Amino acid sequence: MNLIFEEAIRRGKLPPDFTGTDRYQVDLVLPGQVQDPAFVLFLEKIGQERQASFSTQDLLILDRVHRGLPVDDFLRSRLPYLVEAGALERVGQGRGARYVLAGRFYAMTGRTGVHTRKVGLDKETNKALLLKHIRAGKAKGARMRELQQVLPALSRQQIQRLLSEIATEGHIQVVGIKSAAKWHFIGRD
Repeated sequence: MNLIFEEAIRRGKLPPDFTGTDRYQVDLVLPGQVQDPAFVLFLEKIGQERQASFSTQDLLILDRVHRGLPVDDFLRSRLPYLVEAGALERVGQGRGARYVLAGRFYAMTGRTGVHTRKVGLDKETNKALLLKHIRAGKAKGARMRELQQVLPALSRQQIQRLLSEIATEGHIQVVGIKSAAKWHFIGRD
């Protein structure tokens, strides 16, 4: 059975589908269309360069990450190996960490912008964008809902942490509380 999964993923096809299987019969669908030929080349290139052999579990993880699906808990122990092999990148820390295909995949396919979108901007760039928006608001100030529009990929809590850092640096201050709070620029233009 592992061979079926391995061959499907190595050839860039969707994994086998056992959806109609029950106690008495096996219903197996083997999709035949190659989904992304560049993904197949990427796997081959990494395997050759690193002399890395990918297990069935590794291939399942890579396929799920490539298709934007969550990685099953029983597969998570293989993630550090795939990062070390250069197939995946870890984005974020702790429980909120997620994984994306390595930047090399997107460079190979001419889609480096997609990689940047998936990985997100670095912390200093995010702070600069928030500060620029608050500075542009001048005396009016900026509410949290506006700042969430500036960085829609970040959670409210992540934005609040960045704002606290900017305030600690002496560039902004908050006036008001809760939903009435507005962030104001206090630095020099």
